[in-house]
Amino acid sequence: MSRVATMLIVEDEPETASLLETYFRAQGYQVLTAASGEEALSMAQAHPVDLIVLDIRLPDIDGFEVFRQLRAHRRTREVPVIFLTEKRERESRLTGLEMGAHDYIPKPFSLQELRARVQNILRRSRAEPAIDGLTGLPGRPLILESLREQLEQSDWGALLIGLEGLEAFGERYGFVARDDAIRAVGLLLTGINHENGDAFFLGHIGEGWFILIGSRHQVNAVAPQAIARLKSALPYFYPLQDVEGKPPDLPALRIATARVQGTEGPFPDPEAVIRRLLERREALPR
Repeated sequence: MSRVATMLIVEDEPETASLLETYFRAQGYQVLTAASGEEALSMAQAHPVDLIVLDIRLPDIDGFEVFRQLRAHRRTREVPVIFLTEKRERESRLTGLEMGAHDYIPKPFSLQELRARVQNILRRSRAEPAIDGLTGLPGRPLILESLREQLEQSDWGALLIGLEGLEAFGERYGFVARDDAIRAVGLLLTGINHENGDAFFLGHIGEGWFILIGSRHQVNAVAPQAIARLKSALPYFYPLQDVEGKPPDLPALRIATARVQGTEGPFPDPEAVIRRLLERREALPR
């Protein structure tokens, strides 16, 4: 079952905002509303949204400035935006598209047309990116491509490594600290790969999980190095006062790993390799 998409509607006219909220809720979307630019920016940071419908004319800062600030933050820079413009504001429409907005629709608008545009944009945006936006590492499509190449031979290995406990960690310290921890793991593994002459394919599967793919012997050799380096880095993910004070409710981050080797095959497809890795992952003793 697909996840319900969440929309943020930024519109200061109460009747228009209510109409859009009611209509899109009836279409099965989760809908958030904001009546000003500052409120929209706060809500977009506090709630993960899949698409923003953004009026250009707002009572505090205009829609263009809201868009600029959305693009300045990692959490919101990739969220698709549809501008609402007045029919006569051709220059505004061009400005929005030049800035990188996904679409615009003039007022007065057809609800059916807006719905079609929303559906099309969400369909395109849900295609998985080749490069992960958080870590800058290859994402799932490129990971599958690398594994597909390996399946043609037997002398390969794959190491899944990552962190368990990120959900509780994020609840305690916030999504920025959680994302910083994920990014730090990616940088640490990138450094290890460089030290080994970039002998591995390194990818980010999602959340706190990373994969190293290379020859079977190289993967077996690098696994203890990666585990030891990550274990020594874990305390630095926490605020200093919690490291020193060790509160009893400290959310524990634990390293978990799994390995698969080509000699275990044949595998029907790359997804089967990832499934086996995820099934095998085990948290290591702290």
